[in-house]
Amino acid sequence: MILFKGIRRVQTQLKTPVDLVLIRYSTAATVSPSPQDDKSVSPLPPVSQSGKVQFLPWVPSPYTIPGKTFSQYKKLSKFRLTSLVVITAMGGYAMAPAAFDPASFAMCTLGTGLVSAAANAINQYHEVPFDSQMSRTKNRVLVTGQMTPLHAVTFAAVSATAGLSMLYFGTNGLTAALGAGNLFLYTTIYTPMKRISIVNTWVGSIVGAIPPLMGWAGCAGTLDAGAMILAGVLYAWQFPHFNALSWNLRPDYSRAGYRMMAVTNPGLCRRTALRYSVAIAGLSVMAPVLDVTNYWFALETLPLNAYFAYLAYRFYEKSDSGSSRKLFRFSLIHLPALMLLFLANKKEWYFSKPAGEEKKKDSAYIAIKQSASSLGNVLPVAVAEGPR
Repeated sequence: MILFKGIRRVQTQLKTPVDLVLIRYSTAATVSPSPQDDKSVSPLPPVSQSGKVQFLPWVPSPYTIPGKTFSQYKKLSKFRLTSLVVITAMGGYAMAPAAFDPASFAMCTLGTGLVSAAANAINQYHEVPFDSQMSRTKNRVLVTGQMTPLHAVTFAAVSATAGLSMLYFGTNGLTAALGAGNLFLYTTIYTPMKRISIVNTWVGSIVGAIPPLMGWAGCAGTLDAGAMILAGVLYAWQFPHFNALSWNLRPDYSRAGYRMMAVTNPGLCRRTALRYSVAIAGLSVMAPVLDVTNYWFALETLPLNAYFAYLAYRFYEKSDSGSSRKLFRFSLIHLPALMLLFLANKKEWYFSKPAGEEKKKDSAYIAIKQSASSLGNVLPVAVAEGPR
């Protein structure tokens, strides 16, 4: 059974006077499956002797599939994208120069995941009319009517409230503020800007750069130059990753009215992917300079970043489906590998005390000892040494 939202033309093989049949919203109709279609699609409806098509009864839409609620929530929250966001936040927490606290780590991880799920749910709520026009997104739960808009908004509100509460009470106010700001940026600025200007790609890259800052702030309570290195790497990585992805989706984006570089300015799309892939190599070299990692990190990431830049150059030169796919697929390997190298080459690990706390304690002890010694020099011997 197939449900179609709105009026659309569907190619059929029905024995009717016309080749195209208009199927109305909430009408359940069966269509002859092509060889590549799913085998679960029902066969053609029977045709009476008068030549009239016998449609199935009207079915209310949205419809729900019993036992699939959890699966629908995963799709609504874009589970794979949310997982990537959580991984980058975990990397930021692990790289921070402070002690690892399991409780705050769990709250930071869960809170970031819930806020990301809420942002993705709101994004899908706003883009239902446009997602229905794209092959990549036409089967989303709100487009197909598997979930009501009210249900999706309620899920987003509960997730955002729970996530921000975990970040505020489980970590600190700075982490919660970063999460709230990123939620606002993604849903209120980035989402509508996709249909207005290609600047949306730069705004979306900022959204992708904030999760490691949330992890860093959740652990250390502050942000410093090391946090900016991680955020810079995530910001730069978005361009070769997304530009390569969008290159083969140009017909979809154009049909839905999205203003993407791949559609409106293909040359800029290719140049931007190349520039930012080179920028990642430069940021990797800066990491040991700012005491985020040791100097082995710059050497170990060199072949990884060089190959990433090479694929971006191939995409810049050829700009076909093959070069864009290679760049996109390697980007999915490049980021996790780079994060692992960050962790393996961290300058210093803190398991019991935050960075600098032990040194401060030692300094305070030495100062007290010196003060006591000076006091003994000016007091009478009997007072200084005490009774014998």
